[in-house]
Amino acid sequence: MKRRAAFLLAVAVAALASAAGAQAMSIRELRTLEAGEKDGKAYASYYLVGVLEGLREGVEASQRNGQKPVFCVEGRRLEPAMARSLYQTELSRNADSYEADMPVQLVMAGALKNSYRCTR
Repeated sequence: MKRRAAFLLAVAVAALASAAGAQAMSIRELRTLEAGEKDGKAYASYYLVGVLEGLREGVEASQRNGQKPVFCVEGRRLEPAMARSLYQTELSRNADSYEADMPVQLVMAGALKNSYRCTR
């Protein structure tokens, strides 16, 4: 129950931050969070799930408005539990493309674009 409450809090904070136009968490800030307090890694994971879900909703909204999507799930598996793996794989594959002060959202967007390419 405690983890679920923390997850909901992290998702709510991420949603409020994006709605308020707040600056996104950088790669460096995420690493600091993970290395910090006892539950830091869990909070970082919750943040990554929020970013993944936000990007997915953004693509779905753009499709509803007739725009071409940046990535396409098209019936393939994309679950919240995959967020950390997608993020870390993208950072590993394209390490030269990302600097520590870049937003986590940029990395996750790249991960989704590379892993869920549109076939149409």
